[in-house]
Amino acid sequence: MSVAMNETVDVVVVGGGGAGLAAAIEAREAGARVLLLEKNPKLGGSTAWSIGSVSATQTPHQRAKGIVDTPQHHWEDMPGFAGELAPRDNDALRKILCDEVPAAFQWLLDSGVRFMGPMPEPPHRQPRMHNVLPNSRSFIYHLERRARRAGVVIRCNAQVRDLVVENGRVTAVRIDLDGQPHTVGATKGIILAAGDFTNSPELKARFMGPREAKVEAINMTATGDGQRMAEALGAVVLNGDLALGPELRFIPPARETLVRRLPPWRALAVFMQWSMEHMPQALLRPFLMQFLTTALAPSLALFEAGAVLVNQHGKAVTAAPGQLAYALADEPGNRGWIVFGREIAERFSAWPDFISTAPGVAYAYLPDYARNRKDIHARADSPRSLADKLGMDSTLLEQAMANQTASGPFVALGPVRSVFVHSEGGLKVDLSHRVLDSGGQPIPGLYAVGSTGQGGLLLKGHGHHLAWAFVSGRRAGKQVAAL
Repeated sequence: MSVAMNETVDVVVVGGGGAGLAAAIEAREAGARVLLLEKNPKLGGSTAWSIGSVSATQTPHQRAKGIVDTPQHHWEDMPGFAGELAPRDNDALRKILCDEVPAAFQWLLDSGVRFMGPMPEPPHRQPRMHNVLPNSRSFIYHLERRARRAGVVIRCNAQVRDLVVENGRVTAVRIDLDGQPHTVGATKGIILAAGDFTNSPELKARFMGPREAKVEAINMTATGDGQRMAEALGAVVLNGDLALGPELRFIPPARETLVRRLPPWRALAVFMQWSMEHMPQALLRPFLMQFLTTALAPSLALFEAGAVLVNQHGKAVTAAPGQLAYALADEPGNRGWIVFGREIAERFSAWPDFISTAPGVAYAYLPDYARNRKDIHARADSPRSLADKLGMDSTLLEQAMANQTASGPFVALGPVRSVFVHSEGGLKVDLSHRVLDSGGQPIPGLYAVGSTGQGGLLLKGHGHHLAWAFVSGRRAGKQVAAL
């Protein structure tokens, strides 16, 4: 039985993050008619929420520093990040990632994206981590411009509801477009680039457990739409139990910092790249701190040193440091504050005891938070006065700090919340990014890339998730367009 189509194109891409844009651009530049669908009001996905690292070898940045590196060495080093999980990795997809990320990195440069680096990150034997300038929105800004120039049709506020199968092949998607039902056919294929399921309580409960299901996501719209729709057709999710998190993160400021507001213009990024390489750190550091103190994780060393996590009422959240994120998810509103006295405050004001770090960029200490995040920094001479400032129950806060031998003044950092940064649970795919069913057979017409099509690939370490997004998206876009 045929399905009535509102419109038909060659390739439909579901998801407007880095992977989806890469797929759409390559498919369109190969001559296909491409429609990219994004459920949110604007493009970005988890790519726009990321720190913005891409780990790659044989880059112009490596060559400029005389670094001799190879994709083979990259492939050999990656299992060091996975540790005991390494046997669960997809070695063949990892080979594709490492072999093709140098070309993807150059493709990003050609698209207008700029980077600083490379930065060292053991167990990489060479510095490979490149950080985007001025922020991660640069990926979306430049790739959207390239996509539109190429002729990709982009529709936001387009929620894909399910996949249409005709005669054993996925041929169309049903969507809500600005609230109205719409069906779009795809003559060559449909590429799922809808991200992970870090904010799907149902999928987290099924693959991880009930405690994890309570934890929020950095990207609140990462609801596993691609995994859900493909599973309905017999697809399989691999490594669904693995994720980065839960961990504590400071809430972002209500008003974005200067760094997040910087326009991703190429000239500005080039100037920033030059500055990072030539300007004294004393001049750069105030600028970097605005970035670093935005929404990163507090060091667990704070709690090991004696700091206390309390909920929004001032009641102590009790757990081992590594389990505090789970415990906070059970508290009202999933919001907490880190409280401590003068001794810890002084200790975490200078190296080697930092509050937060962005790998390869810089470290942030308590004075940095006091200067750049006044909205999450409070100080008072006593726990009772601190409770009054935070609107907490002073008796509960005094009880929470009763076991501390600290003296005033007292400091509170927060709110923090418990979050997942990303999950590893992607659909099983073959080396051509075709989605596979439980018997290992391709589901005709259906492809998956990025986190949706991670295929059992373990992307531990910084810069590998974005690397896979661009590599897999580009490959799938070319391959589907060539059908």
